[in-house]
Amino acid sequence: MATIEYFLFPLSSYSYLAGLRLEEIAARRGATIVYKPFQVQQVYAAVGTPNVADRHPSRQAYRLQDLARVARAVGLPINLRPAHWPTNPAPASAAIVAAQAAGGGDLGGFVHGVLKAVWAEDRDIADDAVIRDLLGAHGFDAALADRGLVAGMAALERNTEEAIRRGVFGAPSYLVDGEVFWGQDRLDLLDARLGEGG
Repeated sequence: MATIEYFLFPLSSYSYLAGLRLEEIAARRGATIVYKPFQVQQVYAAVGTPNVADRHPSRQAYRLQDLARVARAVGLPINLRPAHWPTNPAPASAAIVAAQAAGGGDLGGFVHGVLKAVWAEDRDIADDAVIRDLLGAHGFDAALADRGLVAGMAALERNTEEAIRRGVFGAPSYLVDGEVFWGQDRLDLLDARLGEGG
């Protein structure tokens, strides 16, 4: 069985626009997903990529146009200037780590719910109440939001160091047998790679 390592950032617009396509591909291909939240700003610093706010105005303008186009193409609502972006991603990241360890719920749905909260619902994922609500809505114990913060933060740091070491430079990034697929627009290529059977 193939494994997809999904390096994700809970505030990533393009991760939101991936929807649940990764989960659909994994189900069809019989693959397992390992969710690895990481700190994209630390990766940017390591590889020399400016944060969104520090990029050239033409690149910032293009990003907004592209987000709107992609959202229309995939049929997802999007607020191009969300009320709570940026915000502290740590509570959501720790909850993703805790939910994956606990099992028993819809982890892909929870991760997408976190992203949707930012980009379509103007909810603040730094708010523990929002995280508890999303956990419960996807079949997890809402109390996971209040537990495991230290373990979650340690995992977040490990994932970030691993991302840099393994050639990840942005979000979303998907790894199959060490091969990096960057961006939601590479999911078709990831699907084809899984179809090759390694």
